[in-house]
Amino acid sequence: MKKVDVVLGLQWGDEGKGKVVDVLTPNYKVIARFQGGPNAGHSIHFAGKSFVLHTVPSGIFRDGSVNIIGNGVVVDPVILADEIAQIEAMGIDLTSKLFLSKKAHLILPTHRMLDAASEAAKGKTKIGSTLKGIGPTYMDKTGRNGLRIGDILSPEFKERYERLKSKHAEMLAQYEGFEYDVTEYEQKWFEGIESLRRFPLIESEYEVNKFIAADEAILAEGAQGSMLDIDFGTYPYVTSSNTLCAGVCTGLGVAPTRIGEVYGIFKAYCTRVGSGPFPTELFDEVGEKLRAVGHEFGATTGRPRRCGWLDLVALKYAVMMNGVTGLIMMKADVMNDFETIKIATAYELNGEQLDYFPFEAADDVKPVYREFKGWNCDICKVRTWEDFPVEFREYVEFIEQETGVPVKIISVGPDREETIVR
Repeated sequence: MKKVDVVLGLQWGDEGKGKVVDVLTPNYKVIARFQGGPNAGHSIHFAGKSFVLHTVPSGIFRDGSVNIIGNGVVVDPVILADEIAQIEAMGIDLTSKLFLSKKAHLILPTHRMLDAASEAAKGKTKIGSTLKGIGPTYMDKTGRNGLRIGDILSPEFKERYERLKSKHAEMLAQYEGFEYDVTEYEQKWFEGIESLRRFPLIESEYEVNKFIAADEAILAEGAQGSMLDIDFGTYPYVTSSNTLCAGVCTGLGVAPTRIGEVYGIFKAYCTRVGSGPFPTELFDEVGEKLRAVGHEFGATTGRPRRCGWLDLVALKYAVMMNGVTGLIMMKADVMNDFETIKIATAYELNGEQLDYFPFEAADDVKPVYREFKGWNCDICKVRTWEDFPVEFREYVEFIEQETGVPVKIISVGPDREETIVR
């Protein structure tokens, strides 16, 4: 029996999951999102075109694929309807290959307002929310107040919506001086709900397990990154869902014994958007160079990303918790023109050297670096492992040795073809 393979980010998101899923999808019939919301920005480049997906799984451009938005995802009907319209404008029929879990929760217009009000009230301690209403939606989910996609089939849907909206209005009244108007967005929201009715609304846990029983290949697609996990990330500067491999079980309704290969994606360096600890962050011209060459600006927000050297302490932590079976290195080409490249192999905290990720990874954590000679040449045209310069191979082999996991795929550019499978 085939198992569910998983692809997820091992850093703070933005690792390049969209491209990898797009490259892997020819081997899979089913691609399923299992957590997160429209704060995801999975960029795909093919045939000279670029597309950023926020909610729709990244297998959508492959013929014959089944794309499932699982129960662990939170859905904004406005953003999803807009995304669907853009894909359909490319001549792709989605109604036959996009399926929505009835148990996925809906992001209401007032959830977005609660997100904005809460972030504004935090002042200097704000966490860098994308203000998409994702946190408040997960709060309603755990508080047992939420609306789910399956609720749109109920004749009482509008009443349930108004009840939750009123509850939110009471909460928003607590934020002194916060003014809002959801009238316009609400109209689009209900139009979005109508758009969703065109698609199969499914009992996704049964459907996924039927595909497993039928021996179909399934790929679970993660959003954000392991270091943003609500339990194991750099709390409170995290997202509101379980971004780890364990989230596949709760976000799709599959048993732990059904998990197969776990592909962990990481950049050859590190980036982070928003606030929160980032031990290897660079504030010098090297950081600026990484940002400029790597085009490090958020696919969803456009915000400049913070950049730094590869953090092996954090990477090994993520590999351990996800049970990663194969590593995928992205954006190796960004470091083509560096004389020296560094990797953080440990941290220094209060005069002590740590080889683990501490509870408080705050500003006083100092990285301990190991230096490597840069490859100082253009690797974008390389298509086989043997053709990489020896300095690059040494860099990759050190990461494999330290993590105990093979680097199975290396990306040297944004296009599908710029991918080396070992």
